[in-house]
Amino acid sequence: IYQQVIGALQRLVGNIYGKQEGGGVKPFFVAMAEAQVMMVVGSQWGDEGKGKLVDFLTDKVDVCARCQGGNNAGHTIVVDGVKFDFHLMPSGVVHEKCMNVIGNGCVVHIPSFFEEIDNAEKKGIKTEGRIMLSDRAHIVFDLHQTVDGLKEKELADKNIGTTKKGIGPVYGTKASRSGIRIGDLLFPEWKERFAKMVRSKSTRYGDGVVVDMEAEYAKYEELLKRLRPYIGDTVWYINNAFNEGKKILIEGANAIMLDIDFGTYPFVTSSNTGTGGACTGLGLSPNKIQARYGVVKAYTTRVGSGPFPTEQLNEIGETLQSVGHEVGTTTGRKRRCGWLDLVLLGYSHMINDYSALCVTKLDVLSGLEELKIAVEYRIDGKKIPSFPGSLETLAKVEVVYETVPGWKEDITSARSFEDLPTNAQTYVNKIEEIIGSPVKWIGVGPGREAMIVR
Repeated sequence: IYQQVIGALQRLVGNIYGKQEGGGVKPFFVAMAEAQVMMVVGSQWGDEGKGKLVDFLTDKVDVCARCQGGNNAGHTIVVDGVKFDFHLMPSGVVHEKCMNVIGNGCVVHIPSFFEEIDNAEKKGIKTEGRIMLSDRAHIVFDLHQTVDGLKEKELADKNIGTTKKGIGPVYGTKASRSGIRIGDLLFPEWKERFAKMVRSKSTRYGDGVVVDMEAEYAKYEELLKRLRPYIGDTVWYINNAFNEGKKILIEGANAIMLDIDFGTYPFVTSSNTGTGGACTGLGLSPNKIQARYGVVKAYTTRVGSGPFPTEQLNEIGETLQSVGHEVGTTTGRKRRCGWLDLVLLGYSHMINDYSALCVTKLDVLSGLEELKIAVEYRIDGKKIPSFPGSLETLAKVEVVYETVPGWKEDITSARSFEDLPTNAQTYVNKIEEIIGSPVKWIGVGPGREAMIVR
């Protein structure tokens, strides 16, 4: 027991302070500033405000990379009053000195890729020579989006609640080794493989799948003319950038509770959304990812179907939805809202070992008389040790809450931790105390300047 305690303390000191040459420790913020490779991970069910932290960090890095997912992800950044909605594009695109990588673990709907580029350039963002698209990334065809809709229709009232962007079906063709990658477009054989894919889906869905083959061939031959300059070997590029000492920020999409392995399966996305997904989705070895930052909303939300233990189907939930403007960036659907769940966050931290946390939208809680924080799950009166793997078990949990006083003050102008009301400080400290990871950033408004750094 003594050795286990000492080991835990050593890991805690290493996480909070960082190692120093010659022994000893150095301040946490210094260790963070010196991390060459950082990753931002959504620690709940998505929509935590990851883009805001990424935007905050990207002016300090040379490369910003996406490692998984497609344009089913959505994040909003506000720069000098201008709103940018990104789905596939790394947030680093708004910083002119930052190179942006879309890695091999991503899936790409090419027309949507160009739509995002065009929208960014209309708002004054120059993207030429600043975006590299992996030749190993799989292509999302319109066919995949059609199949996505058909699968959801089949499931009827038990549907997953996907964005119908074709993400699940394209990861399916990838896993069955029948997919088509970006680099495959450079060779004529892709047409034969696409024809086989269409025949397979037509056999499965019948008249629901109708594809004009010649029109598709012509469409992608035309798209390829514009796409060529963006295609590259991102695996070599990002590892070479690391070897050259460049700072790299990995932008996780979706969130850990939507992870295909660790999320609330089957109500999940189709990729690995945590730090493991960065290794496989970029080709970076695990030891190169030196800092992992978990983004957690000050309350909990999720879009689509699936279990949600702390959901509030009452006035509290409606208030959080209204004040927090909880509408999905990608889907336009209202988000379900509930109290902060530290059982869920503790599970997320166990998987990703967060070096630090970013708590977002703390301002949304202003005005509530009291706040509840989920601190324990019980079944038949007995505490369970972690977030359960089965939906059947999750449906039975009794949530144990700790109630803390709220605050009435408007905190959107706060720029230091000391500017926050005492009760708001207590709320943030409670997260640190229970999770065991320091809260380094606190979001108190939508603008990039509305961020407290501790």
